[in-house]
Amino acid sequence: MTPVHVEQWPGNAARPAVAIHCMMGSSRIFGPIAAHLRDRVALRGFDLPSHGRSAPWRPAGGTEDYHSAVTRITRGLIEDAGGGKLDLIGHSIGATVALRIAVETPALVRSLTLIEPVLFAASRSGHALDDQLAALAAEGLMEQATQLFMDMWGGPGGFRALPAATRQAAVAQMPLILETGPAMSGDCHGILRPGGLESIQAPVMLIAGDKSPAVIAEIAGTLAARLPDVGRASVPGAGHMLPVTHPQQVAGLIGVNLDRS
Repeated sequence: MTPVHVEQWPGNAARPAVAIHCMMGSSRIFGPIAAHLRDRVALRGFDLPSHGRSAPWRPAGGTEDYHSAVTRITRGLIEDAGGGKLDLIGHSIGATVALRIAVETPALVRSLTLIEPVLFAASRSGHALDDQLAALAAEGLMEQATQLFMDMWGGPGGFRALPAATRQAAVAQMPLILETGPAMSGDCHGILRPGGLESIQAPVMLIAGDKSPAVIAEIAGTLAARLPDVGRASVPGAGHMLPVTHPQQVAGLIGVNLDRS
């Protein structure tokens, strides 16, 4: 197991792009999308710490939270690509990392595609799930917390449909989900700071599934109202895991955003 497992898909080397996946996923999620975009970009991704083939995350002496660790790794991939402007694509927590980078260093971003960013601080109702998960965890009911999380984002009954070993692995990752609460619900990194979103000059595409929880549309609406150059798209019949279930449609929408930059 490597410290950080990086995937590089064949593509147009003249236009590098970086993709950041969701929690309880891996970089392989972007494989089919990369294949659809191979004539447009050369896509790189990585397995988040404690995911896929990357090593477990260990807090760095309490000075770096999980969101910051993923942000640092993403910045490393940008530097590896030459440090110039590139296309950033993120899904779920990965989309919040991409957005954070665009706010902190807008000069690095050529285009920004955000697939269902779970920045709950941008919604009125986003804290509800965190509160429910925290309450279950406080009672030691981690399996129930994991089922609630996965059924919300993957569809009802999704958790119980998984093989036992996969369910066990998901339960083991649940504390990591809870650790991201201050970043996602509290915006402790100031993604929503005054003037931050407004400073992003790259074209932004917000993509969602039309079957996703209502909080996703609420978050997208808040972000879109502040972004200078933004488009919104909804994929019919798709839920939160639309990069997996609808890769062709998602790739097509990413392509639309690439055309705008």
